[in-house]
Amino acid sequence: MSTEQVRAVADAVRASVERVIVGKRDVIDLILVALLCEGHVLLEDVPGIGKTTLARSIARSLGCSFRRIQCTPDLLPSDVLGTTVYDARSSEFIYRPGPIHAQVVLADEINRVTPRTQSAFLEAMEERQVSVEGETRPLPRPFLVLATQNPIELEGTFPLPEAQLDRFLLRVKLGYPEELEEREILLRFRESNPLAELQPVVSADELLELQREIRRVHVSEAVEEYIVRLVRATRDHPTIELGASPRASLGLYRSGQALAALEGRGFVLPDDVKRLAPFVLGHRVLLKAGTRLRGRSASEVVDEVVGSVPVPVEA
Repeated sequence: MSTEQVRAVADAVRASVERVIVGKRDVIDLILVALLCEGHVLLEDVPGIGKTTLARSIARSLGCSFRRIQCTPDLLPSDVLGTTVYDARSSEFIYRPGPIHAQVVLADEINRVTPRTQSAFLEAMEERQVSVEGETRPLPRPFLVLATQNPIELEGTFPLPEAQLDRFLLRVKLGYPEELEEREILLRFRESNPLAELQPVVSADELLELQREIRRVHVSEAVEEYIVRLVRATRDHPTIELGASPRASLGLYRSGQALAALEGRGFVLPDDVKRLAPFVLGHRVLLKAGTRLRGRSASEVVDEVVGSVPVPVEA
């Protein structure tokens, strides 16, 4: 399979999702990037923007098993991972898998579950396995977690810790639609819900082959050095208390390969890395208290860091 075939499949998935979602092509592309490099996505924005609808549209367009976890404060780790129950007929304990045992998992309002339950996602997201009752069980592949959260409402929520945020390859905000886009939404949903009509356009086996293909995309030494300089610059910035980790460097590397393949290229450009950096690094830095008090956001600081690192150019 070539990068042109990767691009063709991505175009088919994008066209399917855009039958439901209006005017969010950049966001759809970012989710496809995460899917191709086996990452996870945190969709963060105010209610009613379409976060859950976007996640469900992606899931329906993929020939993968799908489960939704509605996160609430009373959700237990066993409600996510599964548990063992006693079967009186066989006189044995049987494991009943939880909703995390799916290829595409939607964790809706993930910041509403307690830290104990949030931690249940850690092993699953990083190692693609879960440990229940002392036994480790692998999760199906491909495996994608799409989590949503509302950053405005604080009552009854539990902010995700840095270790949890670091498990997400990308943090994406949808934003409000433009006026014409909002009018198109009204027309599109006037008589029926187009989400119910979506059919898979790619199989799970094809996705696994695509994920293997993007690892063959070439990354030059200059681009590798640019990735390292970007990440290290977050550790030296005067307004940042905790910079991005080496996992962020790997995330930029892999997502750059995926973005290049989406565009049908067999090589990564510095502009690919620059475009992805705010989404890969923005949730992985911790600002100093004084910086937060002055009203500066992590996204603004990361944009400043990206602008300060010279982009490599061809000699």
